[in-house]
Amino acid sequence: MTTSIGRRTFLAAPGNLLLWLIAAFHMLLLAALFLAFLAARPAAAEDAAACTGRNLMVELQQNDPARYAEAVKEADATPNGKGIFWKIEKAGVQPSWLLGSMHVTDPRVLALPPRAQAAHDAANTIIIESDEILDERKATAALLARPELTMFTDGTTIDKLLSPEDYKRLEAGLKQRGIPLGAVSRMRPWMISSAVALPACEIARKAKGVQFLDQKIATDAVAQGKQVKGLETLAEQIQAMADLPIEFHLKSLIETLELGDKMSDVVETMTALYLSGDIGMTMPMLKTVTPEKEGEDSDYAAFEQRVILDRNKVMAERAAPILDGGNVFMAVGALHLPGKAGVIELLRQQGFTVTAVN
Repeated sequence: MTTSIGRRTFLAAPGNLLLWLIAAFHMLLLAALFLAFLAARPAAAEDAAACTGRNLMVELQQNDPARYAEAVKEADATPNGKGIFWKIEKAGVQPSWLLGSMHVTDPRVLALPPRAQAAHDAANTIIIESDEILDERKATAALLARPELTMFTDGTTIDKLLSPEDYKRLEAGLKQRGIPLGAVSRMRPWMISSAVALPACEIARKAKGVQFLDQKIATDAVAQGKQVKGLETLAEQIQAMADLPIEFHLKSLIETLELGDKMSDVVETMTALYLSGDIGMTMPMLKTVTPEKEGEDSDYAAFEQRVILDRNKVMAERAAPILDGGNVFMAVGALHLPGKAGVIELLRQQGFTVTAVN
């Protein structure tokens, strides 16, 4: 596929770039960033509150058993790819608990498994990725203090970076979600991608004030008088995205737009995998949706390193001294957990025993 961006034309692999951005769904903590904006969007978007996505893995299993078997094989080979709830133990301290989260408002996700809910309620301390999400006004103010991370500050607007055809695609994609193009024209491409990647039903729930899972976990903890600690600041999270080249984000934005209504299917499939605990299947699934092509290895490898692996290390290192106190409930994005360089393995390297809880 040939993609035009402004005056630049290059080959884009629909798969690798978008694959990593969707796989970083846990990074879409844009409820805080878009809160005031979403609340002011056209009321017509409220009509889109019903989710309509399909589970693509069910269809793949029925229509292409061989390809489905390949995806299962790859998922099975992923270390710590099964389960979203884990027990953390260390001699001399009370056990702690680790939940892989998904930053969405889907009521199916918000309903914690019974054992996870019990662990949350009994814990002394709650760990989340960023405790700034407890106060969205302060979080937004902190981010506005670093406008260069989320906005163009040199007069650039998105229409200057996209071809006329892609600009029309963007306008149509935003309109479906009740988002006026003018409101995001100065936002950096990855911010716009985040808005487009979310299904209309998710945006509608966020705009109505429904909390995403991590917010609910933290808010419930505060209501119960518990201490809530964050592992990162929102600025640190956004800096990871901002560190990547703008060309990467522009290509990803266009690929997200090209998926169109299929984005709802992708999110529904990711949600189904999350609910079943098959986190290791997420990446193989995305490859079946957007097949891998040559030429993008350096792009998504850089993304994985900066946004996933580097942050895994930060999370594990900052969580360790808190976990040493025992009786902690920790919730971080589920896609940070699996893999040889995932949070689970990194905690094991720091002397913790981490085991899956059915």
